[in-house]
Amino acid sequence: MYFKIAQSFSETPGGRYKKEGPYSAEEFRDNFLVPLYLKCLALSEKLMLDFDGGYGYAPGFLEETFGGMIRLGYSATEMATVIEFVSNEEPNLISNIASYISDAEWVLNDRNLN
Repeated sequence: MYFKIAQSFSETPGGRYKKEGPYSAEEFRDNFLVPLYLKCLALSEKLMLDFDGGYGYAPGFLEETFGGMIRLGYSATEMATVIEFVSNEEPNLISNIASYISDAEWVLNDRNLN
C-alpha cells in the first residue's frame, strides 16, 4: 500500500497536537497512519509512507507521529516490518524517524523497569 503524505494528508503538516491547529501529528497518526498500519498488518502488506512533495516536517510532528505510536503500545519491531519510509527529497527524515521511535521505545522500557 502506498500513501503520499503531501497528496493525501497535507503539503504543510502542522504541529504536534490537534489543539495547535489543522494537520497535526495527532490527526495524521490517529486518522491516517494507525488505520493504514493496522490494515497492512492484517493483510501482511508493506505500507510505503512517502514524505516527498511537502513543505517540511517539524521534529514535533515526526516525533509525535512515530514516537506516539510507541507510546500507544505499537511495537517498533513490528512497525519496522510493515512501514517503509520514502524520502528522496530529505533522506535524513528517515534516520530522524528511526531515532524518534528508538528514543520513545527506550523511555517506555526504562519506565517499565522502574
